Amino acid sequence: MKTVLITGGAGFIGSHVADRFLAEGWTVHVVDNLSNGRKANVPSAAVFHELDVRDVAAAELVRALTPDVLVHLAAQMDVRKSVADPVFDAQVNVLGSLNLLEAVHVHSPRTRVVFSSTGGAIYGDFTVPPNVETFDKNPESPYAISKLAVEHYLAYFGRVHGLEYAVVRYANVYGPRQDPHGEAGVVAIFCGRILSGEPLTVFGDGLQTRDYVYVGDVVDATFRGATHALPPTELLDARAFNVGTGIATDVLHLAHTLSHAAGSSAPVRHAPARPGEQRTSYLDVGKATSILGWRPQVSLEDGLLRTFTWFQDRDRATGRS
Repeated sequence: MKTVLITGGAGFIGSHVADRFLAEGWTVHVVDNLSNGRKANVPSAAVFHELDVRDVAAAELVRALTPDVLVHLAAQMDVRKSVADPVFDAQVNVLGSLNLLEAVHVHSPRTRVVFSSTGGAIYGDFTVPPNVETFDKNPESPYAISKLAVEHYLAYFGRVHGLEYAVVRYANVYGPRQDPHGEAGVVAIFCGRILSGEPLTVFGDGLQTRDYVYVGDVVDATFRGATHALPPTELLDARAFNVGTGIATDVLHLAHTLSHAAGSSAPVRHAPARPGEQRTSYLDVGKATSILGWRPQVSLEDGLLRTFTWFQDRDRATGRS
């Protein structure tokens, strides 16, 4: 039986990834410091380790387990926090990652590393979407800079030390268990507002676009990155895969589609535009299709319905509605 170690496995995406590996018959270990994740998200069949990826104990766990795969999802993921405290962002995202990569290099060289990067922020504002993996990267936040830095370290470990790795550059992920934090958290925020009878707040004209991808599709791409044959380790982007839908969805359309799925007539309220907000972002996912055999399966309408239903059921179960 193969073993996977998932960092950030108590979080929104990580817990779904743990579910998938368990369903495929793997032994699953989860590392999370519970700063954002919830222990209740961790599947009961997984082994949970409350650790920070910066800890020596996290590196020791890699040495003890020598896992077949390390899925590294743990991160400081708040763009605004990265701007306010770039040192902390780098400590978690860069030094925490290096702590694990060195442990793999020294103690578990046969481990394949799957790293979750960002498909929106990493390219910056100087491209014309849909963004392709080989586009220039000029990130506008310390968060995106730290993700790009780790990609460079992975390429280095791959070329110089033969590390097996894949990078999955996620678009704006949404779905059940999502917390209303970060840009993609707008779906969770809108679900909460609909359930509480509040209007949906849209910043500016609401025509700014993002690539919203359902968490189940993201999990499938991540699992394929862990298990499929990969191209040779060459330049930075050789083993990087955009994971999105290839569809630009504006926030107004998102709000109306979710309201329709929820059977709601929640009004939309416009607030002042946020300075510096990226206007257009969506990804070309052809590479993941051609190499990993992956393509998104869940439409926006279906994904939003599944997500709203989960939030509705959770509120009923907890007596919130």
